[in-house]
Amino acid sequence: KDLKGPQCIKVLTTSAWNPPPGFRKMHGDLMYMYVITLEDKHFHITACTKGFFINQSTNEEFNPKPAAPNHLCHSLIELLSQLSAAFKRNFAVLQKKRTARHPFERVATPYQVYSWASPLLEHTLDAIRAEDTFSSKLGYEEHIPGQTRDWNEELQTTRELPRKNLPERLLRERAIFKVHGDFVAAATRGAMAVIDGNVMAINPGEEAKMQMFIWNNVFFSLGFDVRDHYKELGGDAAAFVAPRNDLQGVRVYSAVDLPGLYTLGTVVIDYRGYRVTAQSIIPGILEREQEQSVVYGSVDFGKTVTTNSKYIELLSQAAQQLKIMPHKVISDKSEEVELCSSVECKGIIGNDSRYYILDLLRTFPPDVNFLILDEDVLSKEVKSLGFPIQHRHKLCCLRQELIDSFIETRYMMFIKYAAFHLQHLNLWKNQKNTTGVVDNVIPKEKINENVDENVRNGITDIKKSDNENTSEDSLETKKKIVETITESAVKDNDDNSTKEVVKKAAQKVGSLKETEFDIRFNPDVFSPGVKHFNPESDQFKLEKQLVVDAAEYLLLSQIPLFIRDCMDHSSAPMDGQILSENLHTRGINIRYLGKIAEKLSKIKRLEYLYSITVAELITRAAKHIFNTYIQSAELMSLASAVSHFLNCLLSSCSTLHPQNTLDDVKPIKKRNKRRGRLNRLLTVDNKDWANLTRHSLWSQIRTEIKSYYAWELVSETIESICEHYGIQKISLLRSFCLKTGIQILLREYSFDSKNRFTFFEEDIVNMFPVVKHINPRATDAFNFYTTGQTKIQQGLLKEGYDLIMEALTLLNNVYGAMHPEIAQCLRMLARLSYIMGDYGEAMAYQQKAVFMSERVNGIDHPYTITEYV
Repeated sequence: KDLKGPQCIKVLTTSAWNPPPGFRKMHGDLMYMYVITLEDKHFHITACTKGFFINQSTNEEFNPKPAAPNHLCHSLIELLSQLSAAFKRNFAVLQKKRTARHPFERVATPYQVYSWASPLLEHTLDAIRAEDTFSSKLGYEEHIPGQTRDWNEELQTTRELPRKNLPERLLRERAIFKVHGDFVAAATRGAMAVIDGNVMAINPGEEAKMQMFIWNNVFFSLGFDVRDHYKELGGDAAAFVAPRNDLQGVRVYSAVDLPGLYTLGTVVIDYRGYRVTAQSIIPGILEREQEQSVVYGSVDFGKTVTTNSKYIELLSQAAQQLKIMPHKVISDKSEEVELCSSVECKGIIGNDSRYYILDLLRTFPPDVNFLILDEDVLSKEVKSLGFPIQHRHKLCCLRQELIDSFIETRYMMFIKYAAFHLQHLNLWKNQKNTTGVVDNVIPKEKINENVDENVRNGITDIKKSDNENTSEDSLETKKKIVETITESAVKDNDDNSTKEVVKKAAQKVGSLKETEFDIRFNPDVFSPGVKHFNPESDQFKLEKQLVVDAAEYLLLSQIPLFIRDCMDHSSAPMDGQILSENLHTRGINIRYLGKIAEKLSKIKRLEYLYSITVAELITRAAKHIFNTYIQSAELMSLASAVSHFLNCLLSSCSTLHPQNTLDDVKPIKKRNKRRGRLNRLLTVDNKDWANLTRHSLWSQIRTEIKSYYAWELVSETIESICEHYGIQKISLLRSFCLKTGIQILLREYSFDSKNRFTFFEEDIVNMFPVVKHINPRATDAFNFYTTGQTKIQQGLLKEGYDLIMEALTLLNNVYGAMHPEIAQCLRMLARLSYIMGDYGEAMAYQQKAVFMSERVNGIDHPYTITEYV
């Protein structure tokens, strides 16, 4: 109440006498309003072209003539101040209170941030709020001309803006960010309306899971296997994960930002146990069948495949940056078809003549550690760790971060190998030229043996660390040597020994070309149902081996590196969310969480991280079960179902049973005219969720962790689990609520009572959507920031400070006043100011960083906690 400020007026709403009749329009009447002041006086106000005045209308009689006193005010505030002394007094207090607050407390955040715990807010009478909610027809089936936004046109037009210089790039990135933020908000609101049943399906005759929707020019589909489309890939499990993979594909192609190639605006929303994909609509796509629209790719996972020269041209440019290998597949008509993406990637030319790509769920190569293949491809080391593991779907892909790291590591291996060989080759030549006697020269084969040994040691060092054993200067020197020699090997036909060096180095790292370093990936290499061109060739075997090596690199290099980072505190996750972010930065998928827990259990120093990892495994497994569980609960029983699930998950109460719904209303017993039976439609009440018990839930969680993450949860009850792994129940509750979108009442919860429930129906305040979307980046600001960080690491604090200050200015230009990256910039400036002795400025920057982090990350987010510390 103190934050909201004093109440100024009881009711302010549009009058029931709206709209003005024709004869009053001729007098300039625009609309009528109805006001009840704090003094309980009722007024009908006319808004006309000259201002506002009180008319003589009542609730029963329409009289638009001005009332006495005949005040005509240019401002509604001015008129209300004359009518009510309480309004005048309280409105002044309200304005003063608002201006006294910090600007960061008043500025809107770019994306909605939900809290998992909330006080019970007073629901006050607000006619304007009610009118906004229900009287607006926008999005509820009716498309009002001139009011709905063409999201696709806005998204694509902003990307077509010029970007030749800094002002143009800033204007373009600002427009992209603004439109994207609006699209995410509209898609989230639409997805909630779809699940709440407020939007009519475009195919209402189909089964509920197969229905699709259009709301506010956004297309919505549910995460279920429609018409057995994903039957070969894992059914509903594959259909559920496909939108997330597709979003990753949209993210990387948007980052490439290739002129002429367009992706759809895509948002993935998890709400009330359902996964909803929201996409902008390609112009003309609804006027024809998808099979007729697709000019590139396949609609049936590789059986019928088409290609297009323009798409090949565009995608080949993108493929160079994304390290995708152009390849050929065989269609069902035995035709060779060239592709520069996975077969599932579809190309559709819209009515606006733009080239769109969609269904990017297999942009990156498959993770063979989670694929059961007919052939034995994994190494002994990988097999000893328990792989391959049969996953519940076949859409397991490697992350872009892993691909980039793998290629960088292989390039270092190539540089080292070639540099060693070239140095010793020159040594052998110099010895031969100097002595002139063949007997005194060290044999070339002996030098090669020494080189191979040195290189093997170098490769081992690289596997242990990304940047160990070799200084940056020496690596740069070796790069220049190798690049020069590689170029000369291509141009010079006489020096066979140089060619041989480059060839051997290329073979050692698995390069696709013998004359240079070239590592790219064929995303279709292990795809079921895809016929490859010449699958027995050495080239195709090399492509397969690269995918296997990348998956092995994740297990044998990236996971140990992550654990070492945690041991030397360069990475210190504080909760499951930050743990997931850190794993993704290393290119490690969450499905490896069980293997990470296995390794952490043996390291005493990382007990805290082991507890966080186990808690993350439990909450993720519980989320999988909850999604299916909550779908079976009808809307009137939602609060009871959620509270019952939370009790089964976290409560120590031994006698758990579903609570009676507070609002239980019994349907009128209507008799069927013919048979005299009850109307079954009115009496259906699905209570499957009520059969859940503590024992059955924890049994399901243990099974889920074992099957999905290949890890064994040793205890069977919540009490023994918390004691054994050092986990707090409140941490599990927070993590679970954030993952599922549950908002609970902010109060003290007693988890350990044996005779009393922990959660009650009234403790469930709301369910909010969990939204996943791409984050448009301010590229110039990012470059300034990273350069500033480099300067700081070199000890040039003032130069680093100036660069980060410039980055802050550019971020404000692109994102506005409120964004997580701006909070990060402010934190860095505060630390630099403190180090350089300007304590006042440091305090000012840190205060801004705290305010902003609370708004954009959440009050209990680890980043916000760090800001306070």
